[in-house]
Amino acid sequence: MDTINFKQIGIIHSPYELPEETPIQAIRSTAFGSVEVFPEYLEGLLGIDEFSHLYLFYSWHKAAPVTNYRVTPFLDNQMHGIFATRYPSRPNPLGFSVVSLIKVEGNILRVGGLDVLDKTPLLDIKPYVPDFDHYEATQVGWYGRRAYE
Repeated sequence: MDTINFKQIGIIHSPYELPEETPIQAIRSTAFGSVEVFPEYLEGLLGIDEFSHLYLFYSWHKAAPVTNYRVTPFLDNQMHGIFATRYPSRPNPLGFSVVSLIKVEGNILRVGGLDVLDKTPLLDIKPYVPDFDHYEATQVGWYGRRAYE
């Protein structure tokens, strides 16, 4: 099997120092912070200020290694397969969040709705486009039957 390597393109700065402080999903977060894009990627930000929301793709650099492919997610008390959850300990510790873009200041993006730890390694940014990214969900699995919130 081939090894896949990613380049870190920046750092996400948030008010959260500990995993237990972070909100469960960006949609539930009122936290503001910044995304520092490394200077060599600055020209890649051209036009980004025309979008209200962004996908941030990052490394869950502090997540525990996967030891089991069945986990109990934060919003339930039942075990589920890891791929049926958004649990941070994964075979590849990749995370993503949709955040609101407030302002662009050179290579710094001011954002709202952060749900990640401070100094999280940024791997990529993509604009959120409702025509492409919004689906009417017809099934939400265990989340619709969860035992508690």
